[in-house]
Amino acid sequence: MPDKLHHTKGIVLRTVKYGETSVVVTIFTELFGLQAYLVNGVRASTKKGAGKANLFQPTAILDMVVYHSELKQLQRIREFKWAHIYQHILSDVRKNAVALFMVELLTKSLKQPEANPDLFHFAEDAFLHLDESDNGVTANFPLFFALHLAVFFGFRIYDRYSEQNQFLDLQEGNFSSHKPAHPHFLEDKYSAVTSQLLKVMQPEELADIKLNHDFRRNLLHAYETYYAFHIQDFGRLKTLPVLREIVG
Repeated sequence: MPDKLHHTKGIVLRTVKYGETSVVVTIFTELFGLQAYLVNGVRASTKKGAGKANLFQPTAILDMVVYHSELKQLQRIREFKWAHIYQHILSDVRKNAVALFMVELLTKSLKQPEANPDLFHFAEDAFLHLDESDNGVTANFPLFFALHLAVFFGFRIYDRYSEQNQFLDLQEGNFSSHKPAHPHFLEDKYSAVTSQLLKVMQPEELADIKLNHDFRRNLLHAYETYYAFHIQDFGRLKTLPVLREIVG
């Protein structure tokens, strides 16, 4: 029985060369969640293959017709094209660094090949907002994305910050009135800004949160620690050192 054809959108997370002319692409799809696809011939220098590999850059959002079988670990794509053509993400150094951070965070958080359309739409929307954002929004975007992505994996931080509850315990993921017995917590302005970021519903609002370079770097490091406590084998984010340098 042949595999059924399905129409789905997908966000490219990772591409690995395979053989002389092919690639294996890890894509977060709207219909099937995380999937791996073998795509033949896209690295060929023939007229048919020329430029096709560009479509499989990480961050690309594709419109695809795919073969799908629950029994296979490697699927195939019948048709593919851009679902959105970015104006800035692939060419702007700062936006590209933020987008690759978002891709890595998604990749490390997604463990199972199960459909999660709400998460897909959140991620797709985030990439489109980032593409259109001004410098003030772009600089704060990684912080916003990291905090709001956690909601979909079941370890959201509930915004219970107040002058009394000003310690954010990164192990427990909550605000409390007592300093934790371990060193993994935020306090003072770091807690207050995290509370502000949690209240942001539309990325445009990020422009109103004014932070300096070092403050952002420290918060990014704290959020990485938070993820490491809540996702097994999370490790370290390879994109973070680049991001810390670029997002001033």
